[in-house]
Amino acid sequence: MRRGIAATALVAAMALAATACGGDDGGSGGDKKSGGKLSGTVTYWDTSNEAEKGTYKELALGFEKKHPDVKVNYVNVPFGEALAKFKNAAGSGGSGAPDVLRTEVAWTQDLANIGYLAPLDGTPALADQSDYLPKALAGAKFKGKTYAVPQVIDTLGLFYNKKMLKDAGVQPPKDWTELKAAAKKIKEKTGRTGLYLRGDDAYWYLPFIYGEGGDLLDTGAKKVTIDDEPGIKAFATARDLVISKAAETDATDGWDNMQNAIKNGDVAMTINGPWAIEDTLAGKAFKDKSNLGVVPVPAGSKGQGAPQGGQNLTVYAGSKNLDASYAFAQYMSSAEVQAKTTEKLSLLPTRTSVYSNKSVAANPNVKFFKAAVDKAVERPWIPEGNSLFQAILVQFPNVLTGKTSPEKAAKSAGDAYRKLLKGDWK
Repeated sequence: MRRGIAATALVAAMALAATACGGDDGGSGGDKKSGGKLSGTVTYWDTSNEAEKGTYKELALGFEKKHPDVKVNYVNVPFGEALAKFKNAAGSGGSGAPDVLRTEVAWTQDLANIGYLAPLDGTPALADQSDYLPKALAGAKFKGKTYAVPQVIDTLGLFYNKKMLKDAGVQPPKDWTELKAAAKKIKEKTGRTGLYLRGDDAYWYLPFIYGEGGDLLDTGAKKVTIDDEPGIKAFATARDLVISKAAETDATDGWDNMQNAIKNGDVAMTINGPWAIEDTLAGKAFKDKSNLGVVPVPAGSKGQGAPQGGQNLTVYAGSKNLDASYAFAQYMSSAEVQAKTTEKLSLLPTRTSVYSNKSVAANPNVKFFKAAVDKAVERPWIPEGNSLFQAILVQFPNVLTGKTSPEKAAKSAGDAYRKLLKGDWK
């Protein structure tokens, strides 16, 4: 997932937002043949990362074995570009739009709101709906209807180099104060930096505000809260990690720099999610895979908190092959496929039944992240949910690099939210 959720928000803000309408078939024409067999082509846009896409392509093409008369057109689209590309294709009449799109959870309500997604209630896509984790299913709904099939659920954790922490004589930190103390010892004993804090992605700000007992919004009261005291303190806490040199950061190309730093053994810790496990293990610092440890994100003054994330499968409302698209979405989120993605990629299933699978249950990273997901903070399931990241994307790197103060950053973000949100938000 998540090489650039905030970049996605920026690009999406410039995308077309026209009313959905049916496009040409784009080679995906077809339906059920006589006898109820599926036929035609299903174009699938997959947004998985470099470490994941080989597995997802293999699994997607496996649908053809179950339905020999269906051709799967697998397309890997960079995560940071997919939302804007989909909106442009759907908004220009559907030409070039996929039948099925892998969406970040916050995209679902946005796309449903502008009419680009087919509701899935009562379709084969939602077979065995009771098997889905309630939290995962919550992010697939909008105005009483279900517009997505939950494929992956995730959250953030603290990745750490076990050997480096042991050499420094420190334990994995439980809060930001402990992390600063641990980073000081790590520098003294190993010469390495304690934490790489990604500064170019708004998602990495969320554990700080949750840790101070705050949130971006209070959706029940329809109130913007990012500029309340917890939001200010969240910016200040993150800035303090950089000032104290407990953490290093970069306002550009944060993903690659963060991954290279942990994989090469240049830093002891990063904040990341299950989507990064396989890529991290590919680094020279983890030739012994048991050297990678994962614990909860450090707590703030009010407790520990990390965001609920994940990926859904959505069906384009203008698809010319809805029957095959519904079946494909069901297949790609089936217990069978989820067990395989967990086994190969350590991604978290959205189906309860998959956690009883022996290989899944034996995976220590899955065990940790499942417990973390159970405690994760649900994000606002509103059409503007993905766009909320844009204001933080502007302010977070400025705070970390000392270009603006935490107070000004929080105020600017709050002002941006009040302009973005429609209705009687205050």
